Amino acid sequence: MTTTVDFWFDPTCPFAWMTSRWMLEVEKVRDVKTVFHVMSLSVLNEGRDLPEDYRAHMDAAWVPARASLLVEQRHGSEKLAEFYTALGTRFHPRDEERSLETIAAALAEVGADADILEIAQTDAIDDDLRRSHNEGMEPVGQDVGTPVVRINGMSLFGPVISPAPKGEEAGQLFDGVEKVTAYPGFFELKRSRTVGPIFD
Repeated sequence: MTTTVDFWFDPTCPFAWMTSRWMLEVEKVRDVKTVFHVMSLSVLNEGRDLPEDYRAHMDAAWVPARASLLVEQRHGSEKLAEFYTALGTRFHPRDEERSLETIAAALAEVGADADILEIAQTDAIDDDLRRSHNEGMEPVGQDVGTPVVRINGMSLFGPVISPAPKGEEAGQLFDGVEKVTAYPGFFELKRSRTVGPIFD
């Protein structure tokens, strides 16, 4: 029986991006279906006292998150997955400017409605964005970020990986993550990260 993995991401986060690429690799070697959902680091950090440079990053992260949610609302979850791949490839491996033009190019690539970008520059869907965000974040708490995965009804932050494993190695990592979600008393595993995002 196919295992559904619900996956919450902010499109600006490089670690969520790598975890998402791992999940797509897992789909090749396990009977797994990944369903993408939008969370927002901007929502998560509302009202928090942040360093000036990180606050600027959070201010800029609203539009990509809103655009992603609008793609899902207008075109469905499969198109959201396509858009995340198009936008994330530009933002992360290609290191393109996180500009309106970059978002527009990703929307055009997947055939999404062009007016999405205009709406994403307003707060018109922010209530919807907060709902999507909270659906992913409430089960894990507000002291973590993105990604969040939900397997077998259990939500966890992570896994944070760099680089993303391929092939059977990806499947074996998934097997381990799936096993810890089977125990309701499991809360945390962590070690300090020693590398930055490694895109391949």
